[in-house]
Amino acid sequence: MVKQYTTHQGDTFDIIARRIWGNEKLMHRLIEANPAHQDTVFFNANKVLDVPDIHPVSTEPVPPWK
Repeated sequence: MVKQYTTHQGDTFDIIARRIWGNEKLMHRLIEANPAHQDTVFFNANKVLDVPDIHPVSTEPVPPWK
């Protein structure tokens, strides 16, 4: 099952990424999943975007014993 997000007037990829995942730096994942909208800066309302399933990546250093 593919998750989807319906845009609000004025949404941008970074705003959507922050709403969905809490991190605007993941916006590239939304762009990759929605290539037809890669040149969109501001979305109109009611555009449906596919939301990829991402696995959180830790930025914490991993101890050598793990």
